[in-house]
Amino acid sequence: MSSHLPMLSRSRVARITPLMAACLLSIPVCATGAQSGASTAAVPAVLPTASIVIDSADPVAVMVSQLDLAKYKATIKGLAQFGDRRQGTKRNRDAVDWIEAQLRSYGCTNTERITYEYNPPAPQPRPANTGGAGNAANRPPAALTAVGGGRPRGIRTRTGVNNDSLRQPDARLRALNAEPSTPGRRQEVYCTKVGTTRPDEMYIVGGHMDGIGWGEAVNDDASGTAIVMELARIFSDPRVQTERSVRFILWNNEETGLNGAHAYVDQRARLQGIEEPKGSGKYPEPRWLGMIQHDMMMFDHGMPKADGTIPKDQRPEADVNIEFQANSKMAKQSAELAWALHGANTKYATDYPAQVGPHMTNTDSGPFQDLVASVSMRENERGTQIGSGWDPHWHQPTDLFITFSDADFRLGLNAAQTTLGAVAKLVGAMVRK
Repeated sequence: MSSHLPMLSRSRVARITPLMAACLLSIPVCATGAQSGASTAAVPAVLPTASIVIDSADPVAVMVSQLDLAKYKATIKGLAQFGDRRQGTKRNRDAVDWIEAQLRSYGCTNTERITYEYNPPAPQPRPANTGGAGNAANRPPAALTAVGGGRPRGIRTRTGVNNDSLRQPDARLRALNAEPSTPGRRQEVYCTKVGTTRPDEMYIVGGHMDGIGWGEAVNDDASGTAIVMELARIFSDPRVQTERSVRFILWNNEETGLNGAHAYVDQRARLQGIEEPKGSGKYPEPRWLGMIQHDMMMFDHGMPKADGTIPKDQRPEADVNIEFQANSKMAKQSAELAWALHGANTKYATDYPAQVGPHMTNTDSGPFQDLVASVSMRENERGTQIGSGWDPHWHQPTDLFITFSDADFRLGLNAAQTTLGAVAKLVGAMVRK
């Protein structure tokens, strides 16, 4: 993995702003300084935008500088218009169409869709509760090992999925989210930046676009979907060239058991590296080099308090969690990929650091973990922290755009900086003059 990292010149050091980077890429924003000013507004005083001294000759730095808080928020807002985007509904299908249209507008015109059938299993009856729901003495002891590994510690609160429409006070959202899921055909969209010298090798960058809970599924997982879309926008600039290919995919059916990711693996794993048609230099499914998933990217307010409530504000020591699964067949390669992301965070992320952990679980990188280096980017560790109630909006009607502050959105933006920095290096990205 590390052998793919290109050597970068350090001959010239300068402070690059988003406007300067836009001019280097010949993006129309150069023509109007007011547009650039608007894109960098709404930064909270308690968490000012950090500036990093970066190498003006470093193409990765130029690309990372194109990430912008206002654009990231706008993409999330666009996804929120479709409510919780529950799979098997018109609002989900409309969101898939909108995502594809956005990708095409960025210049990522070679969009494609994975089509599959989803027929959920019949619900199983729950065992009778003979102990009394409110009797703490009858509750089972807390598990010593969380899902995916690791030990939950500290204060834990109840988690679950909201299925009660009346808990959503917004009548418009109640109406938008009212259509139930029905079995049948499902689709998910992706687009690909084709490498110039190694089009037969590819990194996959993903996030899931479906949600549940009667809200807007903003954090879970518009926050991750928007990262993928923003990276697709920047890589699709015609002045950006890559040696290797990058695929940007927005999974469906994550909330029902990673069904969209499983469908992709089932349909396309066997096609890796096959030139089609032979002699054409085209590879519909390049050989996978790594898979990077983004799932719940914005909320790191810390452990629940003694009364079960969560601190109101993003904690200053918030970080981006980069997880791999230590028990997977590709654990060594996944750890290498995780540390490559960690290094990119150190160099390119403006506000929040990253940490690496070995307990990746319950997200769309799971179906890949025994086949290729796979990591998950998150706001908190999935099993021991999110699973212990560290995010009170998870699958709840409060997962709304208005719930989150700019400090929250900025954590997601820092995750985008981290992934963009790492992937651009791994695929040998260059910016043409």
